[in-house]
Amino acid sequence: MPVKIRLQRHGKKGKPYYWIVAADARSKRDGKYLEKLGAYNPNTNPATVELNIDGAVKWLQNGAQPTDTAKAILSYKGALLKNHLAGGIRKGALTEEQAEAKFNAWLEEKAAKIQAKTDGLSKAQAQAKAKALEAEKAANEARTAAVAPAVEEEVVEEVAENTAAETAETAEAPAEETQETAVEETPEVKEEE
Repeated sequence: MPVKIRLQRHGKKGKPYYWIVAADARSKRDGKYLEKLGAYNPNTNPATVELNIDGAVKWLQNGAQPTDTAKAILSYKGALLKNHLAGGIRKGALTEEQAEAKFNAWLEEKAAKIQAKTDGLSKAQAQAKAKALEAEKAANEARTAAVAPAVEEEVVEEVAENTAAETAETAEAPAEETQETAVEETPEVKEEE
């Protein structure tokens, strides 16, 4: 039975999520599989890959053929390198410790590259956000500068109107007060008499 290491699609429309499986080559894409080896989520940046490296190496040593995409994922996670080093151990070119040291060094280097990419993406995102904020501030200042002369004219007109109205009220107010006081005094005078 020919075995393939391939992707099995899950998720919803527009948001794919894949399982990495070892399956019979004749089975359907999303059909029956022999073993689930991991998962692949291309929706994140960088893509999230979870893989059982030892299980993948076991299937590779038993003759399973990865598809092109699965081969790229196995290479990205180091399963193909580990399979290659296992071949060197079988031939006697390497010892188990040497192979493990090479694999661990490769893993550390790969993790550093991934972390650098993540840091670069977060830095670029922060810079884009800061640039957008500055552009928004500049646009707000431009709007404020355009509206300011019109607002100043309105304020000057309102102040002139208010001043004129206040002077008119103050002129009327003393006359009213004198009339009110005269009316109030008159009843009091009558009561005293």
